[in-house]
Amino acid sequence: MSKRKEEPSMPPSSAASKPVVLKSDSAISAPSLCDILTRWAAADPGRQAMSNLIMRIAEASIPLAARLAQGKLPGDPTAIVGTNDSGDAQKALDMAAHDHFIDAFHGVSVASVLSEEVEDVTDVDAGGAFDIAMDPIDGSGNIGIGAQLGAFFAIFPAGESFLRSGRDVIAAAYVSFGHSIDLGFSVGQGVHIATLDATTGAFHVHRENATVPQSHNTIALNASYYRRWSQGLQNYVDDLMAGKDGPLERDFNFRWPAAAVGDLNRILNRGGLFLYPGDTRPGYEKGYLRLAYEAFPIAFLMEQAGGIATDGAAPVLDLAPSRLHDRVPLIFGSKREAEILHGYFAGTAVPDA
Repeated sequence: MSKRKEEPSMPPSSAASKPVVLKSDSAISAPSLCDILTRWAAADPGRQAMSNLIMRIAEASIPLAARLAQGKLPGDPTAIVGTNDSGDAQKALDMAAHDHFIDAFHGVSVASVLSEEVEDVTDVDAGGAFDIAMDPIDGSGNIGIGAQLGAFFAIFPAGESFLRSGRDVIAAAYVSFGHSIDLGFSVGQGVHIATLDATTGAFHVHRENATVPQSHNTIALNASYYRRWSQGLQNYVDDLMAGKDGPLERDFNFRWPAAAVGDLNRILNRGGLFLYPGDTRPGYEKGYLRLAYEAFPIAFLMEQAGGIATDGAAPVLDLAPSRLHDRVPLIFGSKREAEILHGYFAGTAVPDA
């Protein structure tokens, strides 16, 4: 009997641990997120506390991104573990991300947290200076398939309730998990966008004071609900589809990544328009996205970048939830494109079915 020949093991390749270098690459010159925030905070205790919080959000996103990159290898991140207050199935990663950020907020002056994944408010530090409304995983339908995911954070001064106006938001941030790990944030003085350098573990701010172009031809919408939209909104989509031969006299591109964070990141960098209106499905008459921890941070960042965020009639930041997990129709992006769409709505916040 012949002895079976063993297959040789493959030694790890040194090339596998090195990033690909483009001919046009050079040393990173963008300032680090830490340096940007340190300069902004200077010796002001309030600013230092805010700076520490933004840094903690950035730092906490790194291990979460690492787990996302493992997919289903150590376990199924899409396993259903419960149902949130809005009636959505909670996946294992939803709750893990919630717990991860709650743990991260200890020691950075966070008083309480409102999360999509928990019905009630979570107390963190009674003496904290800030309250946070967060969606720890935006686009959870994309978990496990390699598509874009992210997280949203609206930061308020500590108070007695999260049932308050969006005008009370003092800072906001998002993290986008894609081929790069991007952090966009504003402390009320413009929007800055940083990217993680995975070779060093540091975020670098590559775009300061980002501004949204007034007009752009990329529209994000889920056209599968066309038949459930108002006549005015259907007319708008029909005119978009007609392109340069129609009344809008331009050709348009359509996209729908099923994660608002992806469109926010794109719109901040390139412009365009996102819409998730109300429709005739039971429970969707007032849209789908949650006001406090999805629409508020988006709206704050949009206004800081010269864009717009409305419910179809009023600025989102002028609204206030009556319940912690209230939904809202949401339109955000380039001002000129939003104004055109508003004309089709004839002034109604939720178009009649």
